[in-house]
Amino acid sequence: MKLVEQKCEPIKTGTPPLSRKEAESLLLQIPAWSLGDGEIVREFKFTDFRQAMDFANRVAAVANEQDHHPDILISYNKVRLTLSTHKIGGLSMNDFIVAAKIDRSAGRQ
Repeated sequence: MKLVEQKCEPIKTGTPPLSRKEAESLLLQIPAWSLGDGEIVREFKFTDFRQAMDFANRVAAVANEQDHHPDILISYNKVRLTLSTHKIGGLSMNDFIVAAKIDRSAGRQ
């Protein structure tokens, strides 16, 4: 099943984070995102601040729907999103699901 079709599930404390190999495999479904050290990151650029804020609000709606929230940095016409699962100190499937849903919401793949 595609990431965008899945729903985030609660993560139990003690669940191991995804391995780098697992993360790299999932990243193939969200190629605009970059894999960092225990996180995935993507920057979106817009014409102006209003568009950036509108997008950030759409991201917030997706995050609330999935109960999994990215770190959001807004800098005038740019929005930088960072996803990781703080509870387990690394990446979980939820990070990739939310990233895919954000991409769909943005109309960008």
